[in-house]
Amino acid sequence: MIMSRIEAPRDDSAADTDSLVDRLLGGLPADAVLTDPDVTVSYANDMASFCPSGTPAVVVLPRTVEEVQHVMRTATALRVPVVAQGARTGLSGAANASDGCVVLSLTRMDRILEISPVDRIAVVEPGVVNAALTRAVNAHGLHYPPDPSSWETCTIGGNIGTASGGLCCVKYGVTAEYVLGLDVVLADGRLLTTGRRTAKGVAGYDLTRLFVGSEGSLGIVVRAVLALKPRPPQQLVLAAEFGSASAACDAVCAIMAGGHVPSLLELMDRTTVKAVNDLARMDLPETTEALLLAAFDTPDPAADLAAVGALCEAAGATRVVPADDAAESELLLQARRLALPALEAVKGTTMIDDVCVPRSRLGDMLEGIERVAEKYRLTIGVCAHAGDGNTHPTVCFDAQDPEESRRARDSFDEIMALGLELGGTITGEHGVGVLKKEWLARELGPVGVEMQRAVKAAFDPLGLLNPGKLF
Repeated sequence: MIMSRIEAPRDDSAADTDSLVDRLLGGLPADAVLTDPDVTVSYANDMASFCPSGTPAVVVLPRTVEEVQHVMRTATALRVPVVAQGARTGLSGAANASDGCVVLSLTRMDRILEISPVDRIAVVEPGVVNAALTRAVNAHGLHYPPDPSSWETCTIGGNIGTASGGLCCVKYGVTAEYVLGLDVVLADGRLLTTGRRTAKGVAGYDLTRLFVGSEGSLGIVVRAVLALKPRPPQQLVLAAEFGSASAACDAVCAIMAGGHVPSLLELMDRTTVKAVNDLARMDLPETTEALLLAAFDTPDPAADLAAVGALCEAAGATRVVPADDAAESELLLQARRLALPALEAVKGTTMIDDVCVPRSRLGDMLEGIERVAEKYRLTIGVCAHAGDGNTHPTVCFDAQDPEESRRARDSFDEIMALGLELGGTITGEHGVGVLKKEWLARELGPVGVEMQRAVKAAFDPLGLLNPGKLF
């Protein structure tokens, strides 16, 4: 593994747990400081497999910016690492604790501070749940588009930390495109305000974008100004069945080359369709090799679906079924959102890859994944944000079987190598964390890594913020 040159120095005598807790309680209410090992261990990791985690010294749950500042000043004084967390739905180990750290859980900072229909912005704290924000702005005729599959539980702060995506990115883009400004508590406790709340603004370096995707390694986001869109019409969904994954990918290319702008363009392979049926009895067509879901939220979605349906048939679709109404559309979307939990149920453990390739190479990626599954004798289901070229190959394995676990890890690495070979990137939306730090170095190259480390050192010279992640 390629490790960071920036390590968090520890003074064991100064940073013993009793002293740390006493200092923290000097600026935090007692119920915000958790020390019971049976409780703190539950904050040790996110949802990623094969990502080691440590034992936190203490978990703190602040409610105010001032309390976060107090935590960071204390951590800096005692040279204690700090790992920021949201809902811990991440899939790269980015929120995993390190030994002796302060876990800074931001879930209690969950207020929506402002919704402005005129400026089309929302101002929120990091613990706001994605779905809660969506529903709140919908009431004002507005829309917050980023919608990760875990949107009912994941937080805006976590979305910002990992630059998360979602099902609608093909039309509306990823989280980074909606973050206008941030309030960030730096490692030494100072409060930095970046960005703007105006429609335009180009003053200075774009520090806001720098924090998006930084996985808590540069500062602690305590407030975000988010751009909103007018609420679109209710979308309608089409399901197209294909006899091969390559034919489905040909349809994706034809749709995008034809200038269509779907609000969603998702793919589920045969393994994923069967897993969803086994989990939820949704009666999806298991005779298909690939199921493509396309949606439009335009004023006349039926006409758009008809045009896309014709392209699917031309690419070899064996059946094209447009939804009749919003309820049927939502049922299809629910099937897609169940893909990852359904695959986890296949063998009990999964490794979820997140390789994004150019759309034109999507077919090559899926064919390569199938070869990898055969080579390592594993079940690997693929669901994909096909309109973005963002694939989620999901390796299903028995974590109690050491030999199968080894094959799962090897297959995961081979899939990432394939993605880079096809001109892609190791992560489209899940982040790097612990799981992909070695691969980040391969993608960036030596000069890229050097510049990334220089940025880290400028914001966090003591290396206290989420050490051991990214690089």
